[in-house]
Amino acid sequence: MTIRKAATTVSRKDLDISPPRDFNSRPISRKFRLETLVRLRWLAVAGQTVTVLAVDLLLAFPLPLLQAAFLIGALALANIMLSLWFPSTHRLGPKAALALLSFDLLQMASLLFITGGLANPFSPLICVPVIISFASQPLRHAIPLLLLALACTTALAFSPYPLPWYPGETLRLQPVMLVGIWCAIVSMTCFAAFYAYRVSNEATLLADALAATELVLEREKHLSQLDGLAAAAAHELGTPLATISVVAKEMEREFGTDERLREDVQLLRSQSERCRDILQRLTSLSAASEEHMRRLPLSSMIEEVIAPHRQFGIEIALDERGDRATEPVCLRNAGILYGLGNLVENAVDYARSQVTLTVEHDRERVVLIIEDDGTGYSPDILSRIGEPYMTKRNKEVERAGGLGLGLFIAKTLLERSGARLTFDNRSGNEPGARIRIEWPRAMLEEG
Repeated sequence: MTIRKAATTVSRKDLDISPPRDFNSRPISRKFRLETLVRLRWLAVAGQTVTVLAVDLLLAFPLPLLQAAFLIGALALANIMLSLWFPSTHRLGPKAALALLSFDLLQMASLLFITGGLANPFSPLICVPVIISFASQPLRHAIPLLLLALACTTALAFSPYPLPWYPGETLRLQPVMLVGIWCAIVSMTCFAAFYAYRVSNEATLLADALAATELVLEREKHLSQLDGLAAAAAHELGTPLATISVVAKEMEREFGTDERLREDVQLLRSQSERCRDILQRLTSLSAASEEHMRRLPLSSMIEEVIAPHRQFGIEIALDERGDRATEPVCLRNAGILYGLGNLVENAVDYARSQVTLTVEHDRERVVLIIEDDGTGYSPDILSRIGEPYMTKRNKEVERAGGLGLGLFIAKTLLERSGARLTFDNRSGNEPGARIRIEWPRAMLEEG
């Protein structure tokens, strides 16, 4: 079965919305503000200080207080220096972020090393800088930090410093327990890093795709408003042209006997009259078309959607299962027109000979079903339809493309209008894909 694509009705040369890289290898290029890292560091300083003081004063456990204070002070001093050297709005590049997060990781590892190593119950916190890195930095800068964290975790297993405990008692863990803790921290760090990267990557892709959706919608609205701009231009130009016409008449009356000027004055007057006639036709055409296109019956909207796709050698059949006398009258919605046009174009691209549109409507709902006689959706694609930048391909079928941003935009625009979309393959022995689009009738009529 063929993996299908959704093409866009806007030329990609005019609107470049294709993903820059493959979905699985696209790096995250977002930069986070230095102020964000500074605040996290102050939180770490406060937490480490409170923990050390609680262990020393409340629990009265012996611990290397001077060395711990030095390490906490180093983190606080680095924070102060960063705040003085850079503005709060400064954004960190990948290399700078890697350097600062590496410092934080080494500071945390050193503090844990002198307070029991892996036996310290706070040792899992060593994964925090790694999670931050994978959530905000490219993989080529996040992976070195992960390797550094694994090395530090291994070093903590060989810490000679005992865990602060009751005076006169020494809490020592058996080697098998240390190995278990090491495995737990390493697996948690790797899993959390991978999860943070995937979630952040998908959020970035979604944000980019939604931005492209807004761009497409604005373009469609701009095109639909050109007739209004033409009417405004005709109205503004009417007054100066009327003035020119009046002046031309006066000049013709004044110089009517002068053979040298009479021909030029008559030409000026005739051309001004011609411009006035053109503007009058433009104004009346724009007003008539605006009134006609502002609200249109459902059948007219469907015909407007499918008309551009009848010239590609694929039969497009329209099956109306309802009385046109009771069909809904819809507000012209650029998002609906673009979304439906995208789905119809996709069906035409993959149909062998025919695409069928079935329209049903009653008092409560309006349903549009788009079917083609192609090979249909492959099973692994059905569960992921509508995800942005989904670019899997079927190597056996050269024509097959990725279900990418075009389908995401179409689906998003239609859902914004209140529609609910269902993608599946045709039932029974009939090959091909089937898309069911359903609106509450009131929402479709209100636009």
